[in-house]
Amino acid sequence: MMADPAPHIAIIGAGIGGLAAALRLAHHGARVTVWDMHSHPGGKMRQMPTPAGPVDAGPTVLTMRHVFEKLFADTGSPLEAHVTLTRETVLARHFWPDGTQLDLHQDARESADQIAAVFGPKSAAEFQRFNARAAELFDAFDAPMMQAAKPSLARLTQHVLKNPRLLKAMAPHRSLQSALRATFSDKRLAQLFGRYATYVGGRPEASPALLSLIWHAEAQGVWHVTGGMHALAQAIAARAKALGATFHYNSPVHRIELQNGKPSAIQTDAGRTEVDAVLFNGDPRALAQGHLGPAIRGAVREKGTQPRSLSAYVHSFAAVPAGPTLAAHNVFFGDTPEDEFRPLSLGHMPHIPTLYICAQDRFDGNTPSGLERFEIIMNAPPCPDDALPPTEKEIATCQTRVFDRLRTFGLTFTPTPASSSLTMPAQFAQMFPASNGSLYGRSPHGMMAALDRPTVRTELPGLYLVGGGVHPGAGVPMATLCAQHAAAAIMRDHNLT
Repeated sequence: MMADPAPHIAIIGAGIGGLAAALRLAHHGARVTVWDMHSHPGGKMRQMPTPAGPVDAGPTVLTMRHVFEKLFADTGSPLEAHVTLTRETVLARHFWPDGTQLDLHQDARESADQIAAVFGPKSAAEFQRFNARAAELFDAFDAPMMQAAKPSLARLTQHVLKNPRLLKAMAPHRSLQSALRATFSDKRLAQLFGRYATYVGGRPEASPALLSLIWHAEAQGVWHVTGGMHALAQAIAARAKALGATFHYNSPVHRIELQNGKPSAIQTDAGRTEVDAVLFNGDPRALAQGHLGPAIRGAVREKGTQPRSLSAYVHSFAAVPAGPTLAAHNVFFGDTPEDEFRPLSLGHMPHIPTLYICAQDRFDGNTPSGLERFEIIMNAPPCPDDALPPTEKEIATCQTRVFDRLRTFGLTFTPTPASSSLTMPAQFAQMFPASNGSLYGRSPHGMMAALDRPTVRTELPGLYLVGGGVHPGAGVPMATLCAQHAAAAIMRDHNLT
């Protein structure tokens, strides 16, 4: 019998990047095998059990829908055949300590009207200018940055020079916080839009003003996935499997073997498996730290993994809420950004945090009664490599900070969530090796941070990267775009048509 001529691609990690790449590669004829140390696909797109059913304990909504439509269309099937999506009319409901409340909507005109009603016509005009500028930046940098497998400073500089308006919109010498305070006369609106830095693990006072374009990604639309975001991961895995990909869960990879400077095999608990290429869907820092063998250390440069992004304290639970009326997405702000971000910059838990609450059963405008499912996220600093599991005191402190803070807004939950509902940075570090608990890979701080992230090709031929720690960056849509870049590189290198 003739040997199978199709190259064997090993994918380490079944996060969204690994799943999307597996689907693309299987569609193009590769033999694809995916190994993951966890019991299920999705990586950070995970769920926790509650008496009201499973609740998301990671990303909660889908943005940039076109990225996922393209993934499924490119691999022979429409997105809607695999998941059910519902567009949310209210992007988020925002609460401030002084009693101010603001809804932002999918329709920018509705958002402007709401801002005018709450903050006055001057603020509404400022928002409209900000919204237009964010859209301009997003459109300008989509092709040369996000859609490019390996962006270069020279090409980006040339792009900006051809479009001089961009230079002013970018505010290259300003932080996001500084630019927003110059944009909005009301500090509360600057605080609101500054939180978008945290979407990629940054602090607004240290992140470049260019990150204001993240607002446009959300303003384009927010969709709820029926069954939670984990259902999207399961759908991609099922589609990849239908096209021939093989999945091994509870199967950590211990070592990548090299032959003639290229990956030739991987070692798992089940033994040795020969491969033609390896796609790593984990934190790139794991390679630099030698987690898959000392010969792999040089595959990723240190500046591509340092400094680290933010982590989080995440509660996932079911309870009956009382107090202010919640939307599906809610933000309860701290008194000032400094109250939250200064402690984080020093490696401490915030004393007066901003809290995000996803009320999972309130999607599509529902108003349930009885037990509801909730996810609460408080930003956290990354933890050191030698971090120990959280102590009872640390867990109790986090519980107190979160739920005492919400009580100041009049929001309570019955029963009060147990400590078992909480995931802390050290636990994320255990789930995602060498990550320091950082949920977004390298920090976005600094104007050149986006260019310092590793790209899909490593220093070792035949070893590729994919995921939120890789260009074009953190977040479910970005990791899915990264998978497109990674799959294209592997297909070119292995003559897959």
